[in-house]
Amino acid sequence: MSAEPLTSQTWSRGGVHFRDVTFEAPLDHFSRLDADSAAASARIEVFARIVASEADSDKPYLVFLQGGPGFEAPRPTTPVGAGSWLARALEEFQVVMLDQRGTGKSSPIGSVEGRITGLDLAGDDPQAIAEVLSCYRADSIVEDAELLREHLGVDRWSVLGQSFGGFTALRYVSAHSGSLTEAYFTGGLPAIGVDPVDVYRTTWATMMRKSQRHYRAFPGDREKMAGLAALAADAGIALPGGARVGTERLRLLGHYLGASDGPEALHYLLDLDPAAAGLRHDLAGALPFSGRNPLYAVIHESCWADGTVTNWAARRAMPDEVRADPTLLAGEHAGPESFVEDPELAPFAEVAELIAARPWPALYDVDALRSSPVRGAAAVYFHDAYVPCEYSLATAELLEGVQPWVTNEYEHNGLRADGYRVLDRLIALARG
Repeated sequence: MSAEPLTSQTWSRGGVHFRDVTFEAPLDHFSRLDADSAAASARIEVFARIVASEADSDKPYLVFLQGGPGFEAPRPTTPVGAGSWLARALEEFQVVMLDQRGTGKSSPIGSVEGRITGLDLAGDDPQAIAEVLSCYRADSIVEDAELLREHLGVDRWSVLGQSFGGFTALRYVSAHSGSLTEAYFTGGLPAIGVDPVDVYRTTWATMMRKSQRHYRAFPGDREKMAGLAALAADAGIALPGGARVGTERLRLLGHYLGASDGPEALHYLLDLDPAAAGLRHDLAGALPFSGRNPLYAVIHESCWADGTVTNWAARRAMPDEVRADPTLLAGEHAGPESFVEDPELAPFAEVAELIAARPWPALYDVDALRSSPVRGAAAVYFHDAYVPCEYSLATAELLEGVQPWVTNEYEHNGLRADGYRVLDRLIALARG
């Protein structure tokens, strides 16, 4: 089904040129929903911002696929940072910043005043909402991108996937190799055909090592973390807006340790007075699963589900040693407690349980990946807290044209921390 353009607007600032495009796409690209439901024939809006270094550019396109799931594309500012990945990309590409469905300006989903927004076609029925949200995975995002490509009249373009964006890029290679010239991955080559519990066991082991390393670097932080955990275990730590933080959500502060500058940020947070308002506000802003981007919490584990049920895989994989010690921190380990303790996520609580029990179709075709002619390169971070190196390298073996770059120079945020160099290295690898 072809895209139907709704709006297209161009503007410029600081020597950078922008084109904003909004188009319609089917909610259900694969006819998986009940044919008699209103959702089966529904359409949503999808937004993309095209960034170029000159007006009327004829450079090829590079689609940036954001991490998540559940986050919109970055909003670039001008002038573009000289050391950023965007600066490197603009040297030879027009960059398509796609707001993945349900985020940003693409028919966004959220909750306001205790009610789910953006899903009116499903009513208030949690089962109907869960069915609709089954259309928000990487496979549907790729089909949206294909509609945009057709709308722009482009035969082939390239993709750059960061984290979950890399999962989406791999689905793109699997399903539509003929639409791609190059594929780049940064911390985003997923496991294929693996039980999510096994992936999370590996990430738990990584987070245990990172926790111990942090406490060796900042010896007083373990005692401070233990003090906060005691407050959380008692009645929960009260946050602005009525939320409370229990032990397991507090443990999620470990997501800081997946970034190169994270240990210092965690240390500064723990250095605040536990009784002060500053700690409560900063803690609210630091937690990874929140009402700002609810899809990140609701469908998070489904990104690992390649033909499986997740059933709160991260919680099931938690080692006994971690369960017994609240100072051992978590990374992207979603659990049901976020939907109990955060009023903005509470409307999604029953939906999240239904999503966790859902059997998901496979995302990747191994034969298609093996035969893909797409060239590219993948940054595989040796100490990645979220996407285990060993699974990424196993997937890289399937991609003859994609060259892996295994490095311990960066954490999961390498593209943000040193983007120009990372992307420049990947482009050089892909092109020999």
